[in-house]
Amino acid sequence: MAKLSTEELLDAFKEMTLLELSGFVKEFEEVFDVKAAAPVAAVAAAPAAGGAGGGEEAAVQDEFDVILEGAGDKKIQVIKEVRALTSLGLKEAKDLVDGAPKPLLEKVNKETADKAKEALEKAGASVTVK
Repeated sequence: MAKLSTEELLDAFKEMTLLELSGFVKEFEEVFDVKAAAPVAAVAAAPAAGGAGGGEEAAVQDEFDVILEGAGDKKIQVIKEVRALTSLGLKEAKDLVDGAPKPLLEKVNKETADKAKEALEKAGASVTVK
């Protein structure tokens, strides 16, 4: 197998959906017996320990998960919205909607989570943002 450059890997990741990338990270962690989140947690904890007012800033949540709880009676419209939000194929989007409750978007900013929730609820789905 040819060795891929960093740029080639990044280009491949850019083409993946969030769900595909999340699956890749989980598999990567299993194969290499590592945790990708561990260094991030250590870096995020360091500023909070440094100052007296830093703890309040660290408590502010800036990443949200959009969880599809159910499709409601307008399943086709919900599948269309899921496809628009995630770039999943028809079969993958249908499987995700049929398998609800399932995470739809993970670790997105507040604005993206709110827009996704609004669009999905407009289509008839029940959604939770955590």
